[in-house]
Amino acid sequence: MTDWRAVGVGFIVGLVIATVGLALPVIGQIGGGLIGGFLAGYLGGGGLGSGAWHGLLAGAIGGLIIAVFVFVGTLLLGLTVTEPVNAVVGGAGLTAVVVFLSVLFALDSAIAGAIGGALRG
Repeated sequence: MTDWRAVGVGFIVGLVIATVGLALPVIGQIGGGLIGGFLAGYLGGGGLGSGAWHGLLAGAIGGLIIAVFVFVGTLLLGLTVTEPVNAVVGGAGLTAVVVFLSVLFALDSAIAGAIGGALRG
């Protein structure tokens, strides 16, 4: 079962570290994902799999929120254009790409979350 508090804490901590880490472009962004994912996995506990799941969610939640906004925006755009079906189909495709990329970029958080979950046990 997903511990959403652990995911939220990991996401917020990762976001703060990544924002502060803008002064160190590569290290700050990777550090935010690693520390946020580790914290989410540690707080979520449950071993490797559960820690990886919590870390993945903490790392990808920003992209998933953006995907929801993209989908809703294209649905609203579809109501105003002359080809609403094309807008909805294109928006669904764009949403799928955003979800895929957010999960792909969150793999470092999932690895760190697995380590955190294994440490907590």
